[in-house]
Amino acid sequence: MEITPLKPPLEPLFWRTISQDIPHHYFFAFDWKYRRDQTKIFLALDDDGKIDGMMLIYRGEIVNLRGSTEAAKALLEKLDMEKVEIQALEEHKPYILEKYEPMATHGMMVMLLRKGEEKLHIKHLVVELDVSDAEQIATIMKTADPEFWGEVTTQDIMEGMNRGAKWFGVKTDGKLVSVGNAWTTEWVSLIGIVATSEKHRNLGYATSVVSTIVKEFLAEQFPTIIFVRSENVPAIHVYEKIGFRQYRKYFFMRGIRRKS
Repeated sequence: MEITPLKPPLEPLFWRTISQDIPHHYFFAFDWKYRRDQTKIFLALDDDGKIDGMMLIYRGEIVNLRGSTEAAKALLEKLDMEKVEIQALEEHKPYILEKYEPMATHGMMVMLLRKGEEKLHIKHLVVELDVSDAEQIATIMKTADPEFWGEVTTQDIMEGMNRGAKWFGVKTDGKLVSVGNAWTTEWVSLIGIVATSEKHRNLGYATSVVSTIVKEFLAEQFPTIIFVRSENVPAIHVYEKIGFRQYRKYFFMRGIRRKS
């Protein structure tokens, strides 16, 4: 098996391969097309020159791994990072844990919704947000999920908006209490963030926000997807209520390299 960086001569093969299942390869497609300056992709080619697996490294810290167990093992041998945040298939887990000591692990899944399957529940007024709301968005995210969003900044939110992220939210008494964002591409729309302040949960705000995003971005030609932790039962319930179905499951880990 040959491990090689993705270069222009291999791009047609790369795009043919991931286009067969874009929800499964979403970050490979998105980061390579829109964030190439911060992205590295390595391909595992079999003896016939076909792609048997691939590994994405974004900003030198976030890794996505796809493919056969043989390909994953070979790709991980090329991974030279002391700290890693990695999303991979469940069957890749033993090889990851051989190399990295976990600091946090989660089951993850991607859920998918196609046009005609949606069941919208919009009981609260949802408004589109702008840069003036960025500080409140960051505050909600940090308090809603410190593990994943504890270091997010107002500047991060503003930069995302400038790159095309659309934000929506519910306000009560002029204060933002629930938010969600989405990125739309020619392949799928991704709902990337959904967060509600703790004392405003279980009131249907998140359901209204996600339903509004689906109404805005779900198209005939491409679905909407969302990634969620498998143990986040309340969130999964919200998404299933709107019509999302479980599509694929993953292993997620933050870890540090084991000392030899």
